[in-house]
Amino acid sequence: MGHSSFDPATNGRKAWNAGRVVGAKRALKPPQVWAIRFWLDHEGRLRDRALFDLAIDSKLRGCDVVKVKTGDLVSGGRIRARAIVVQRKTKRPVQFELMEAARTSLLAWLERRGGTVDDYAFPSRIDHSAHLSTRQYARLVDEWVTAIGLLKEDYGTHSLRRTKASIIYRATGNLRAVQILLGHTKIESTVRYLGVDV
Repeated sequence: MGHSSFDPATNGRKAWNAGRVVGAKRALKPPQVWAIRFWLDHEGRLRDRALFDLAIDSKLRGCDVVKVKTGDLVSGGRIRARAIVVQRKTKRPVQFELMEAARTSLLAWLERRGGTVDDYAFPSRIDHSAHLSTRQYARLVDEWVTAIGLLKEDYGTHSLRRTKASIIYRATGNLRAVQILLGHTKIESTVRYLGVDV
């Protein structure tokens, strides 16, 4: 219902978003993507590099990235050039292409990780039969962006989903293609998502 400004309970109460950056998180620019990749390679973070590359190329939400299974990515001992994942939010399948850099880092990680095709590609640190949590994934993204000098308040897991979509839109100007890649049902959602004027 809300409180009256004359209500003593409201004195000294801060808004939940006071001092926080609210709204859509920024997409990474190509030089920032390469800077993060370089930092992860320099630090020897094999899992993180594979996770980062998958997140950029797949354009999946964080909740879908962490739940990707080895079988979604591998076929006949090789990393697929194209993969399909059913999105949790929309319950619809979305197809994405994995570029050479992503295939290389994913293959290196999955060979090190081992396991079966039914295992999660990125297991939890605590329970290896479960997947990496979305909270831990968010912490990793914060670490990656601050490592290259960006403010973690401006970027998040959704920044990785937005990155390739914004690069493709800038290069082609094709909203319909971006809509299909993101798995949006309405073009208006894609317009709002990219923050563009039609």
